[in-house]
Amino acid sequence: SSGRRKTIRRERREAQAQVEILSLTGSQITEDHWDAFFAFYMDTGSRKWGRPYLNRLFFSLLGERMADRVLLVMARRDGRWIAGALNLIGDDCLYGRNWGCVEEVPFLHFELCYYQAIDFAISRGLARVEAGAQGEHKIARGYLPSAVYSTHFIADPRLRAPVEDFLQREREAVEGEMEWLADEYSPFRQGD
Repeated sequence: SSGRRKTIRRERREAQAQVEILSLTGSQITEDHWDAFFAFYMDTGSRKWGRPYLNRLFFSLLGERMADRVLLVMARRDGRWIAGALNLIGDDCLYGRNWGCVEEVPFLHFELCYYQAIDFAISRGLARVEAGAQGEHKIARGYLPSAVYSTHFIADPRLRAPVEDFLQREREAVEGEMEWLADEYSPFRQGD
């Protein structure tokens, strides 16, 4: 709706007015950027229910071995890096992976993780942006739910059947909820 578009434009202006935003790829990304991003990553891990599983060396190696497949969107205020979003560039898709900040700025998460990613994907001719799992707030920003798949090994054979049973029931419930969310909240026009 036009009201939602106005809201998004206002949110973007507000976030951009408070910080300097840089979208970095390839050789533009330095060890200083990785140092800052690692601090964001660790801060997010310590504040959320998750546990950071990547170490600092991982980010250096990512920059060294896959620099042209990395988009690092960074925000700074008063010369200090305060937030960043890590994306991986696929052949036809941009994959949002990690976000973190050491200073809260209204709407900055949406700007770095979603809007800058969309802008980058459009400029590169990428067909889609996969923003990652979780977050119903993504629907209002143009991201519809999509199924993701994972593989797990259940070491105790006695647990395999109960876990499989639960996952089958959960899969059906999730598919139904995804369908309902797309029907009810899609930001895109539906054809008749």
